[in-house]
Amino acid sequence: MEAKKAIFAAGCFWGVEANFRKVKGVISTRVGYTGGKFENPTYKAVCSHKSGHAEAIEITFDPSIVSYDELLEVFWSIHDPTTLNRQGPDVGSQYRSAIFYLNADQKEKAERSKAILEAAKRFKNPIITQIVPASEFWEAEEYHQQYTEKRKNPFMVHF
Repeated sequence: MEAKKAIFAAGCFWGVEANFRKVKGVISTRVGYTGGKFENPTYKAVCSHKSGHAEAIEITFDPSIVSYDELLEVFWSIHDPTTLNRQGPDVGSQYRSAIFYLNADQKEKAERSKAILEAAKRFKNPIITQIVPASEFWEAEEYHQQYTEKRKNPFMVHF
């Protein structure tokens, strides 16, 4: 088995990570920051709205158990991809909806899944999710990793 990676941003990374960690075939996750202009950003810098980074999750998965298409289905189901820079009570560009693709295959699958959802009119408003090439992924501070598990908090967001 050759593990693969995927990177998604769907609001506060605590709940996003908790949801993906429950998916069979997900080997590991780490939360962090990507899509911005500073090197090695901190949570404080990301929250300043000056770094341009999104709170994101990097997923390592076994494609013989869970496909990238199945991970996309989870992504679309755990947040509202129609709100610009907002998920629930969290507001700011770091909470944007984005798929950071790592190769041409992921780009094609992400674009196709978005088009299918738009055609099905699953959401009342247009999908504004960014589909962009992955840039450097900066791991967040340790206290953010598996945050909900450490606190035994059932924090989950489902739309």
